[in-house]
Amino acid sequence: MKRTALLAVPAALLLALVPGTASAYPNPGTVTGSTVVHDPTMIRTSGGRYLLYATGGGLGHRTSTDRISFTAGADAFTAKPSWWSSYATEAWAPDISYAGGKYLMYYAVSKFGENTSAIGLAGSTTGLPGSWTDYGVVYTSTSSSDYNAIDPNLFVDDDGKWWLSFGSWWTGIKMIRIDPATGKQYAGDTRRYSLAARPTGSKAVEAPYIVKRNGYYYLFASYDVCCQGTSSTYKVKVGRATSVTGPYYDKNGVAMTNNGGTPVLESHGNVIGPGGQSIMHDTDGDLIVYHYYDGNAGGTPKLGINLLNWSSGWPVAY
Repeated sequence: MKRTALLAVPAALLLALVPGTASAYPNPGTVTGSTVVHDPTMIRTSGGRYLLYATGGGLGHRTSTDRISFTAGADAFTAKPSWWSSYATEAWAPDISYAGGKYLMYYAVSKFGENTSAIGLAGSTTGLPGSWTDYGVVYTSTSSSDYNAIDPNLFVDDDGKWWLSFGSWWTGIKMIRIDPATGKQYAGDTRRYSLAARPTGSKAVEAPYIVKRNGYYYLFASYDVCCQGTSSTYKVKVGRATSVTGPYYDKNGVAMTNNGGTPVLESHGNVIGPGGQSIMHDTDGDLIVYHYYDGNAGGTPKLGINLLNWSSGWPVAY
């Protein structure tokens, strides 16, 4: 991504962008090298290196020194944890963060389209492939559950409380409180909160990611259908709340538990079905990191990175 070019975009132009029209959505920033990814999550180390993990195998890894050129490396796990076999043979939708003095990675193990699923957790002192220690199962769902334990995202609040959002389809996005000492559910609060849902029509909302900006909690989520190449209808929407557990509302005041959500990214040009997003704060601002299906490459999933502008009180990609 050409940071200097992005930062030169006039503020007036950013404010003129109106989500909901194809012209409102920017193309991804320039990335090169190993950019075929799905559900990317990225972090910048104290040394300035970018570590990216994504769906597949033992959680695929990419690295970059400039956020433009990415190189593939070994998977996070050199040997897949034995408990995965009860759910699937590979992991997906990792979420990397640095908390409690170490790198943490929550991830999902599930078969596509099923809700017999599990969220796992691993830790590392370096965040590099092969350095991860698996801590086992954090939360599960079964075929009789009305939720799905996939697509986890850790959020650490200003008061030191840890929260994990997750979910898709069925009854939507959920959240549980996490014990910082273990990285697993907090015994003092075992509630399962509901953050977003689509009570009528399609149930398709997944991949939550929460950040706090300017006194509000913002919930990003992916809507509609992924993983269908150029037929994918994925899109990213957002809502905000004054409490981490909600309720979240979109720009029009519609609750995210009632199919609300303000568009952030949708299909445009050769960028088909953007989603599987994560949000990362970098030296030049907040980034939305996502995958899309490249209409110029037969629907191959590619890495997308854009900066976010918050001046309107709502995130606008540019």
